[in-house]
Amino acid sequence: MAWTKQILRVNLSNGTVTTEPLNMEWANDYLGQRGLATRYFVAEVDATVDALGPDNKLIMATGPLTGTMASTGGRYSVITKSPLTGTIACSNSGGFIGAELKNAGWDMIIFEGKAPAPVYLYVENEHAELLPADDLWGKSVWETDELIHKKHQDPQIRICCVGRAAEAGCLYSAIVNDLHRAAGRSGVGTVMASKNLKAVAVRGTKGVGNIKDPIRFMREVAAQKKVLADNAVTGAGLPKYGTQVLMNVINEMGALPTRNMREVQFENAHNVSGEAMHALRKSDGKPNLTRNAGCFGCTIACGRISTIDQGHFSVATKPEYWGNSGGLEYEAAWALGPNTGVDDLDALTYVNFLCNEDGFDPISFGATVSAAMELFAMGVITLEDTGGLDLSFGSAEALVKATELTAKGEGFGKILGMGSKRMCEKYGHPELSMTVKGQEFPAYDPRGIQGMGLTYATSNRGACHLRSYTVSSEVLGIPIKTDPLATDGKPELVIAFQDATAAVDSSGLCLFTTFAWSLVNIAPQIDAACEGDWSVEKCAEVGARIWNLERDFNMRAGLTGADDTLPKRLLKDAANVGPAKGLVSGLDVMLPKYYELRGWTTDGQLTEEIRNRYGLPA
Repeated sequence: MAWTKQILRVNLSNGTVTTEPLNMEWANDYLGQRGLATRYFVAEVDATVDALGPDNKLIMATGPLTGTMASTGGRYSVITKSPLTGTIACSNSGGFIGAELKNAGWDMIIFEGKAPAPVYLYVENEHAELLPADDLWGKSVWETDELIHKKHQDPQIRICCVGRAAEAGCLYSAIVNDLHRAAGRSGVGTVMASKNLKAVAVRGTKGVGNIKDPIRFMREVAAQKKVLADNAVTGAGLPKYGTQVLMNVINEMGALPTRNMREVQFENAHNVSGEAMHALRKSDGKPNLTRNAGCFGCTIACGRISTIDQGHFSVATKPEYWGNSGGLEYEAAWALGPNTGVDDLDALTYVNFLCNEDGFDPISFGATVSAAMELFAMGVITLEDTGGLDLSFGSAEALVKATELTAKGEGFGKILGMGSKRMCEKYGHPELSMTVKGQEFPAYDPRGIQGMGLTYATSNRGACHLRSYTVSSEVLGIPIKTDPLATDGKPELVIAFQDATAAVDSSGLCLFTTFAWSLVNIAPQIDAACEGDWSVEKCAEVGARIWNLERDFNMRAGLTGADDTLPKRLLKDAANVGPAKGLVSGLDVMLPKYYELRGWTTDGQLTEEIRNRYGLPA
């Protein structure tokens, strides 16, 4: 079984919380989490809805393997319409709250309407109620977490909430759980705050006992845990360095976007790398990295826990930041560091703390700051615009101050909270926004890793590496090595990754397992846990169905094939150094083939044949 077969529906407008059975026909077609919640969402929400209006809905969903003994089975997703992009948004998070929700007996929570005053949802097994949150409004994530724990006097409650950035309308605000894990991208936290919903607190003690074949499930899980342990990436690289293992690797291959993607290598990347996090600081003889950490059920433990030099300018007078907290992951370290030209590891760690504390996406934030720095260098943005903030590339002081302002939605931080697309349009230079569909790029330059250019352009939630991580193949050689500078074969590669990723995201497992696993490893675990036949072929088909359903929603929302593109900088300006020197993205070659292989029209529209093949709703 694995599903609890129960949904909570929360109408915030009238304050009601009701229970309904899970649609098992849809579960059979979409599995869970990302896929199943998207099926509910598209059935209930008009694609043209105002993302920040009361008619938008927000769904928190687990997968069938969430809360089980499967390695990394702690994931949950948040599905809504994005205020940043206008596309379907699905943000995935680890930590412990997903498993807690499942152990409380719920597959998903559907939030609709808007509360007349701030509230939070408290769930304890089958009991669920909305409680007033007036005293929590205006508080940071960390303060909210502490106050809710104190209110309920239960240290084992798991909490996800929004911070001040979301309340202030920052369009890339996150929903943070367990203090430093986050459903981080596309502004899902902004939607949550727009509904006057401050937090969700969950205590679950029921367990996940409805596994179809417990003996086979335990056998499959044990076998696949060994595969993870024996793999060089999941058994060694990620536990030691986390995703920061990539900083020097990507820089050396000339695919590290630098200074708003004007360059493809950062001369000081080594100063903000995974290796640098292990090194002892000259100032106090201590390392930035305190330890690694794992989410619920995780046998990889790629999470970083860090400390900042107490004498560093960012925290010298702020002892509240002298303790351990969530450290830098690769994407955040890149966005806040090389992309802004800043190589101060402690400054980046402090900024990352603030992104967690007040709940906003460090990728979109760092990319927006880098765009602002380019505008500042051009003289388009002046000291008068920034309130005296010198936004020069490489300034750690400017980065720190910009983060503090954005966290509170004050001064120029309010402008930065718009995201780079709206900010660059405001100042008359939309071409300087390094975005797809309004969402900022992650840490891989598509001139040096060609498959990632097609990945970004076709992603259903705007620029995103986690919708098709072709870096696995193009850089790490997983499952096979492909040439990162070639365009041949990349449409096939991207589609395979997109479909497989959609299935993994819907299972309740972490995508990082796929450095060692394929659907061959994952499908048997799903099949042993869930009723029905879950072969490798069916899981791949479910992934393709989810991808097409998301695409269909976006087309209904007003997007077209013209939105499957990249900024001119990446299509016209060749890489200046490294292996990709002289190359631009070959999107123009890859995209037509991608459409053909997807079975779409030449302008990227779904055909009736595809609709019928996957049984998409009319």
